[in-house]
Amino acid sequence: MRWSYNLERSYSAALWLFAVAALVYAMVVVGGATRLTGSGLSITEWKPILGVIPPISEQGWNEAFDKYKHIPQYRFLNAGMSLAAFKGIYWWEWGHRLLGRIVGLVFIIPFIALLATRSIPRRLIWRCWVLLALGGLQGAVGWWMVSSGLDRGVAVAPERLATHLGMALIIFSGCVWTGLEAWFGRGRSAIGLDTPWRWTAAGLVGLTYVQCLLGALVAGNHAGRVYNDWPMMNGKLIPSDYVEAARGLGASLVHGQAAVQFNHRLIGYVLFASVLLFAVQVTRARGVAQPVRRTSYWLAGLVSLQALLGIATLRMGDPLWLAMSHQIFAVVVLTWSILLAWRVPRN
Repeated sequence: MRWSYNLERSYSAALWLFAVAALVYAMVVVGGATRLTGSGLSITEWKPILGVIPPISEQGWNEAFDKYKHIPQYRFLNAGMSLAAFKGIYWWEWGHRLLGRIVGLVFIIPFIALLATRSIPRRLIWRCWVLLALGGLQGAVGWWMVSSGLDRGVAVAPERLATHLGMALIIFSGCVWTGLEAWFGRGRSAIGLDTPWRWTAAGLVGLTYVQCLLGALVAGNHAGRVYNDWPMMNGKLIPSDYVEAARGLGASLVHGQAAVQFNHRLIGYVLFASVLLFAVQVTRARGVAQPVRRTSYWLAGLVSLQALLGIATLRMGDPLWLAMSHQIFAVVVLTWSILLAWRVPRN
């Protein structure tokens, strides 16, 4: 095979991008576990290079623990915590940061090699540079998020948590989409699927993404532990404290437990109905390729399962294993929505 920048497709580039996407997915999972176990503030410094080495002596562990004791989370939430318990939350955060460094290396080293061997289709090179830049920015966003919990409150700011997750999902989506482009090459318009169909499929991706961000706000505010009835919220369709008087509407939308949970429920209903309606329309329409039909049916099934997971998580009071399952499955739903949007304009 003759390598050149005029390649239409590259399996090696596609496999590399899919591998990066898988690692980003793993990082989202570990990040979710880090948050749910209250471990995200255990490392109080940002050392991109030296931070890869954890404490290796008893003195090192005591120094790290002493730094943790100076932040509000320890003083107001974990006062009296043992060194052994501190090590437990430390390893979660350290693992999350280590995985981030691994993602960076797995992206940069093969990227340089693929560029050197001209194994990336020229039309995709700029996208890879953008993904690299977003990855670097994500590290800074992660520290920006952590810093919000070091001097005030006992947790990171929910809006910063949502931003950090949102960046990760953008990088993940970009890797998946660009990987598909590298594997299959340029697509051709599918018979019977005009511009409105494309916009509708893209809208489902956007709606799924927004729902993930709203889920991050729910998690950041521990809003899954209140209003545990369904479909009502404390017996009401709209909670009476949707707008908290002390906060006002703007702050309530980000920090109010009632507001963030209600918004997450509402967009969940809209997403569920939209995906089912799309699947019905695909079934009735003529000239729709079978891969598009199958992908839309799969997405409808996945969204239905995710809705059930969300309801179960709420009704059971937000147990760790269910909350993790709900978050992990959210990325699966997002992935399938991306596959659908990618398939619609192609045969």
